[in-house]
Amino acid sequence: MVYLHGLGHYHPEIVITNRFLGELDIGSSEEWILERVGIRTRHTSLPLDYIKLTKNHDPRAAVEASTVSNARAGALASRMALERAGLKPEDVGLLVSGSSAPEHVSPAEAATVAAELGIDVPCFDLNSACSTFGMQITMLSRMKPGELPPYILVVNPESLTHAVNYSDRTAAPLFGDGSCAAVVSLSESSTMAFEACHWESKPTAWNKVRVPRFGHFEQDGNAVQGFAIRKTSDSLRCLRTEFPVNGNNFKFVGHQANLGMLRTVCERCDISEENHWHNVADFGNTGCSSAPIVLSQNWELLRPGVHIAVVVVGSGLTWVHMVLKIL
Repeated sequence: MVYLHGLGHYHPEIVITNRFLGELDIGSSEEWILERVGIRTRHTSLPLDYIKLTKNHDPRAAVEASTVSNARAGALASRMALERAGLKPEDVGLLVSGSSAPEHVSPAEAATVAAELGIDVPCFDLNSACSTFGMQITMLSRMKPGELPPYILVVNPESLTHAVNYSDRTAAPLFGDGSCAAVVSLSESSTMAFEACHWESKPTAWNKVRVPRFGHFEQDGNAVQGFAIRKTSDSLRCLRTEFPVNGNNFKFVGHQANLGMLRTVCERCDISEENHWHNVADFGNTGCSSAPIVLSQNWELLRPGVHIAVVVVGSGLTWVHMVLKIL
């Protein structure tokens, strides 16, 4: 059991609308995007003039063009999480970060976030693409409570728009930037806890989704969508069987890949729209921060008796499921 004490999130202020993407003249109208992925807007740390001028043909230049670093974005999300937990940065004893496309190969991005927060604590990265948050929580759940500090900060800063080729109409509508942070503990109890954490991988299919170093996002779209729907559906059914609570107290939060994928999962698993928490239509796919950001945005709805099934999938190929139980 991993106790949750606080969640926080951050999105850059710059918004990419479907109209803007249509103006890039890459064959993606507003109607085409909505019909294909169900996304209206997404946020980015890249200036719109930069995207329009360069279409981000050289991802290496995106870091310099960015208005917000991953370290800054991660720290902003962390401060919200700490405030909700009633804690200060100096209360953190360990910082674990992870991102689908980190800004630095070295050092660990966890070090840059910790420095932005002004704390000197043990820190490291655990990356598993879009399933990173689930992998981080699952890994922590398997550790000895007595060997860890009381409070751990888990951070997921994502700037996936830096890896998008804005000449590619299949990738341009999908991604947004966003960061999430969670204050967790294995020893300090809370009214919220992650349980039933389970992880899996299929590394023989690693090349189905990838972001090469200094390269753009690329994927086998049909294969990846089919994989995401199957694994998310199977995982959700497993959690519903293990936690047979009243239907209105069982919520679902999935990886925010696209709205069509999520709705197919809900149809297969008989999840009503009321019990499906999502934000993909307004924020796009924000990688490993997507599912925890949805939890953070619904912080005030985390009331006693509610069980939230969290299912995340990612390249690797990887998938994780767990339940956030409100005690």
